[in-house]
Amino acid sequence: MRVVSESELAEAVRDAQGPLRILGGGTRAPSRVGGTPLEVAISGISLYEPGALTLIAGAGTPLAEIAAAVAEHGQRLPFEPADWGALLGRDGRSTIGGVVAANVSGPRRVQAGACRDSLIGVRFVDGAGTVVKNGGRVMKNVTGYDLVKLMAGSWGQLGVLSEVAFKLLPVAPVQATLVMDLAVPEAVAALSAALGAPWDVSGAGWLPGVGAILRVEGLAESVDYRVGRLAELLARFAPRVEREGSAALWADLAAVRPFHGRAGDLWRFSVKPSEAPAIAARLGGEVVLDWGGGLIWALVPEGTDVRAQAAPYTGHATCLRGDFAAFDPEPAPVARLSAGLRARFDPKGLFNPGIRA
Repeated sequence: MRVVSESELAEAVRDAQGPLRILGGGTRAPSRVGGTPLEVAISGISLYEPGALTLIAGAGTPLAEIAAAVAEHGQRLPFEPADWGALLGRDGRSTIGGVVAANVSGPRRVQAGACRDSLIGVRFVDGAGTVVKNGGRVMKNVTGYDLVKLMAGSWGQLGVLSEVAFKLLPVAPVQATLVMDLAVPEAVAALSAALGAPWDVSGAGWLPGVGAILRVEGLAESVDYRVGRLAELLARFAPRVEREGSAALWADLAAVRPFHGRAGDLWRFSVKPSEAPAIAARLGGEVVLDWGGGLIWALVPEGTDVRAQAAPYTGHATCLRGDFAAFDPEPAPVARLSAGLRARFDPKGLFNPGIRA
């Protein structure tokens, strides 16, 4: 089923006779989600005010369309989302609703925050087929439920997004990347040292075949100064400065390009950065690191439930490609809270069944 307006979406939910699998571009849903497909194709930018750094768009608007529109005015989504279609081996185009539902946040999260931190408004249809609106065009204090933040990362289990609103940021005029040929343990030490320094790093990751990478952005003189200070701080790791190829490195990291077209199950661990080297060693497979080691992408042989293998870890694991429940079981108090929210917003249990164990 495909809907192209909010009214069609509300009607489809009200008329549903069984569970629904919520789709945008079809590039993000974990493998075990069941139900009748409901494709949300409510597309288009309904408001864009470059002077106010504000954008409102239908949830089915392709991410690439939004990126192109704001780039014309020298602006960007602060949290650097990437299209996961090639990573997960799926056709389709990533949509902004899917970005919000999964709270997708790229390398710039260490500086600009996550998707939910830039999201200022949502419209969605709940499990009763009612259109709900929360937030608006400007950042402000919220009373009652902060549904804007609640919908970010809800993976479609609380409602089906129809419209989203964001605050934007200007594109930095200059960027440079420090590259260090390091293995994971030394890389995490270097990234942690840089993130703890006052030099406003906007990306900190590790790519196989490249090593540790650190990004600095801003005005040219500021970038040169901060790169120099970081080079002094990290002198023992022998950093080199990459300027011409800097943007390509971060595009590769955001899209997890080393794993494109590769067979195997794909896992994503959100953990304490200090735990990353030990977890990576226990996994034994191939990894990509982001957020200073706080995000681990792992490619493992098919049929491998790596949660037990990676343990112990502080955080959570997500199976994005593989025949396992997408998320770790929640602690009992959190599970009760989550169940209560789902019962309130989706009392018939329509949305994305099977996404949790």
